[in-house]
Amino acid sequence: MAHGEINHVEFPADDPERAMRFYTAVAGWEFGEMPEMPGYHLFRSGEGHGGAVGLRSVTIGATLRLYIEVSSIEEALVASERTGGTTKEPKSDIPGWGWFAVVTDPEGSEIGLFEPLPRP
Repeated sequence: MAHGEINHVEFPADDPERAMRFYTAVAGWEFGEMPEMPGYHLFRSGEGHGGAVGLRSVTIGATLRLYIEVSSIEEALVASERTGGTTKEPKSDIPGWGWFAVVTDPEGSEIGLFEPLPRP
């Protein structure tokens, strides 16, 4: 993945099991759960791309959220604020993966930012 690529999408659901049946039937996605993130059902849609289904406003946000890979969360947050965005969730650790933050763009859309751990 590279800076600026959309690499993850979160689908909020009132009934995650129903949503996963839908996406399995429509897109052929297979779901798994990370023990450290119960109720967050991951899928892969391609190499380096995927997302999750979770319980709306509990294990996942209330609205559909795309994640964009960035080289630096700190720089992206500064750029967001400078251009009219606001920080909804500050930089947080995803153990073993990297970091994320959530901003709201000037038009009101929530966008997740993801900075991966450095690759060896």
